[in-house]
Formats: sequence, structure tokens, C-alpha cells
Amino acid sequence: MFRHRDRARTFKHNFRLAAFLSFTAGMVNIVGVLGLGVLTTNVTGHFAYFSEAVQKHDLSYAINLLFFIISFLLGAFISSCLSEYFILKESRNAHHAAVFLELGILLSIGIWGERVISTGLHKELLACLRLFSMGSQNALVTKISRATVRTTHLTGLFTDLGIELSQLIFYKEKRQMIQLKKSIGLRSGIILFFFLGCIAGGYLYSLFAFKTLLIASVVLVIALIYDTARVIYLKRIKTIKRGMLG
Repeated sequence: MFRHRDRARTFKHNFRLAAFLSFTAGMVNIVGVLGLGVLTTNVTGHFAYFSEAVQKHDLSYAINLLFFIISFLLGAFISSCLSEYFILKESRNAHHAAVFLELGILLSIGIWGERVISTGLHKELLACLRLFSMGSQNALVTKISRATVRTTHLTGLFTDLGIELSQLIFYKEKRQMIQLKKSIGLRSGIILFFFLGCIAGGYLYSLFAFKTLLIASVVLVIALIYDTARVIYLKRIKTIKRGMLG
């Protein structure tokens, strides 16, 4: 899931990646809205709010929004740097460092988030950290899937889905239809799991507040365990087959 190179990726690999990470992103999104009043999975809306703040001469709010935008960008930058570094080192787990980075941030906020706010520190710091983690995740899945999967925001997905649904009317060739239906299924899956993450996160927030992010972290851990276990299993199968052929 996290390890397949571009030429080896299939619909199943991308769907598994999308299911785990879009569900996590949905949980982070709703916890950000309910706990901080800030969208933390994309920066599109923040540009509009930034423009409004500038127009109203609200400098402090404009600066906060600028930090939100930069945090998302910085998360994508750091995530990509980590992946590129370990790819150059020919590590088999080149993308795991970026996952651990996101995991560490979500765990930290889940454990200490409420304490940070209760001490009087600004909630904007927590919002920046969440935007950083989502920028990191978005860069990670974009890089792994070669821009086939996006998990942290839905605007582009709905646009692409609308285009592809229209193509169902006009595409008649069997090969084109198979590829088109796979793409529609993948995009629909991302939207569904993001939505489910929002619903689950909203319910869990009413019970656990910021600790809901600990559950989102568990989803990432499960993804890492699954990815590692699957690779080990496939290697053992190959070893057994070689032994039988030998």
C-alpha cells in the first residue's frame, strides 16, 4: 500500500491507501471544526477568509490565516523531503517516515490538545499543527499514487467525478469503460470514507473531544501494520514458491 512503485500500483493498492487515509482525514477535519472552529484539511477557504481579513484591516486574523496556509505547505514540503531522502537511500520503507510524522502530530494533539487550550495558549497553534499533518498526508498519497489519490479535500474529486460520469455516456470501447469505472469507483470510495470519517469523528468528539485524534492515530497504525504484514506475507510466499521450484 505504501511501498508499491508507480509501475506496480493497481486499483486495489490505491483503494486501500484511499480508504485508510481519507477516513483519517475526515476525522481530523470534523475535530478541527468542532474543537477549533477551523477547517484543517485544506487551505482553499482560508484564502477567502484571508482576503476578507485584509479588506477589513484585521491584521491579526490575516496573519493567523497566513500561518494556516504556510503550515499546510510546510507539511507537504517536509513530507516530500523525507520520502525523497529515503528513496535515495533505497529504503524499502521510504514513505513510512512521513506516516510516522503525521502519526506523531495527531497523537500529540490527542494527548495534550485540551491541556494546551486550558492553559490559555492560542488554539491557532493546534490548527497549524493539524494543517501541517494534512499537508504532509496529501503530499504522501499524491506522491505514492502518482496524483491518482487525494484524501484531504473533496473539491477536485467531485470535479473529476462529474467529468468521468459524463464520459460514461460517450465512451463505448470496453478497455476505456473498464478503466473509467475503476477511476469512478476509486473517487467514490475516497468521498465515502472521508464522509464516514467525518460522521464517526463527530460522534466520537461528543464523547472524547480532542482524544478522538487518538482513534484517528490508531487507523494510521493499523494501516502501517497491514502494509508491513502484507509485504512479509508476500515475501514468504515467493520464498516458498522458489523452494518448490528449486
